[in-house]
Amino acid sequence: MNRLLRRRPRPATAMACLALALALGGTSYAAVSRLMPRNSVGSAQVINGSLQKADLSRTAIAALHGARGPQGIRGPSGPPGAQGAKGDPGAPGAQGALGPQGLPGLAVLRPGPSADTLTTLDSGGDVGQSSSATIGADGLGLISYYDVTNNALKVAHCDNTVCTNAESRTLDGNATTVFGTSVAIGSDALGLISYLAGGKLRVAHCDNVACTTASLSTLEPTVGAGLYSSVAIGADGLGLISYYDLTNKDLKVAHCDNVACTSATLHTLDNTGDVGQFTSATIVADSLGLISYYDATNGDLKVAHCINFACTGANVNTLDSAGNVGQYTSVTLGADGLGLISYYDVTNGNLKVGHCIDVGCSAAFTNTLDSTGDVGAFTSDTLGADGLGLISYWDQSNFNPKVAHCSATDCSVATTSTFDGALSAAASTSVTVGTDGLGLISYYGSGIGDLKVAHCSSVFCTSYFRRR
Repeated sequence: MNRLLRRRPRPATAMACLALALALGGTSYAAVSRLMPRNSVGSAQVINGSLQKADLSRTAIAALHGARGPQGIRGPSGPPGAQGAKGDPGAPGAQGALGPQGLPGLAVLRPGPSADTLTTLDSGGDVGQSSSATIGADGLGLISYYDVTNNALKVAHCDNTVCTNAESRTLDGNATTVFGTSVAIGSDALGLISYLAGGKLRVAHCDNVACTTASLSTLEPTVGAGLYSSVAIGADGLGLISYYDLTNKDLKVAHCDNVACTSATLHTLDNTGDVGQFTSATIVADSLGLISYYDATNGDLKVAHCINFACTGANVNTLDSAGNVGQYTSVTLGADGLGLISYYDVTNGNLKVGHCIDVGCSAAFTNTLDSTGDVGAFTSDTLGADGLGLISYWDQSNFNPKVAHCSATDCSVATTSTFDGALSAAASTSVTVGTDGLGLISYYGSGIGDLKVAHCSSVFCTSYFRRR
C-alpha cells in the first residue's frame, strides 16, 4: 500500500495540470490589469468608513465640497488674557538744564525776634495819601499813592523784600485823587492802577514790572465818577474796578475791555439812595466779583456779588445796619473761600469785621475787633501766610497805625498791636503779604506828609514775637 501512495504521477497527467493552472491565472491577471489602474482598489476591496482624506485625490476631494454657506454671527469676546510681563526700563535721558531758583518757601521761614521795620519811602512834599500796596511779578512791593503837593499819581517800587528803599516815579502829573488809588497785578504781570484824574475814573497800565512809566486811559465820561476806586483782576484776566459816582450817588463798576484797560464797559450796580462810597473789590471762590461799600443814606454796610465775569449786574445785600456802620470797607478772600470784610463803626468808634456765610455773601457774621478808643478808619485787609486775616487800620485817638491779626478763619477775635508809635503817623493804610510771608503795610504820615512803609517781623505783625 505504501508503494501505491508514493507512486509518481505520470508525465502526461502533470503536464495537463500545469497547463490548466497557467490558463486560469493568466485570465485573472488580465482582467484586473484592464479594469483598475496600478496601485488602485475597487469598491469590493474597501471597507465602509475606512477611507481618510489622505486616501483621496484632489479631484475627489474637490467634488465632495458643497457651496459655501453665509458667514455666521460673531461670537462674544473671550475674557482678557493675563497681563504680559513688564518690559525693561529704558535708559535714562540726559539731565535737563537747571531752572531758576524759586522764591523761598513760607513754611520754613523762622525769623528771629525783631522789631517791625519802618521806612520812609518818599518825603518830597505832602505825599503818601490814598496809598495802595501789592506785590509785583518780581516779588517786590509796588505802591501807588497821591502826591498832594504836585497833584500827581506816583508809584514806589521796592528795591528789596523788606522795602527799606524804593524808586519813586510820577506816572500822571495831572491827577486829583481823593480816597482812591488802587493797584493790582494784571494777567500780563504788569501793574494796573485805578485813580481819579480830571474828576473822572482813570487807569495807569505799567509799561514794565518796576512801573517806571505807564500808559494812561480815562474810562468814565461822567465828571465826579471815579471816587473810592478799587481794582481787582477777574477770572477772565481783565480788570474789574468798583467806584463811586458822586454825580448820581451810585455804585458803579468798570469791566476792562482788554488787559491794558484802554477802555471799559460801565455798569451801575446799586442806585438805591446815596450808595457806593468806600468801595473795595475782590474775586471770591466762584470766580465772580464781590464788592463791599457804604450806604450813606441808611448808614449801612452793603455788598454786591456780581452775576458774571463782566459784572453786568449784581445781587445786593445789607450785612450790618446796627448804627452808622460801613465806612472805610476793605474786602479780601478768606482761606475758606468766603469774603472777609473790615470796616469802621462810626457810631461806636470801633473796628469791625464781617465774615460772609456763603460765596454770594447773602449775610455775614459781624464782630468787633478793637474798641479801645476811636479806632477803625482807613482799614485794609488781606489773607496772611498762615491763612488768617491781617488788617491794618488807624487809631484816631492816638494818631497811630495799628494792625489786627485774626485768631480764626472767621476772624471772630483778633490780636491787635500798634506798629508805629509816632504821633500823627498814619491816615490811609494798605496791607499786602510779601514773598517772605510777612505783612508789608504802606501808610501816610499825616502830620509829616510822607509815604511810609512797615515790614512786619512776624505773621502776627507783632514786634519781637518768637514761636517756640
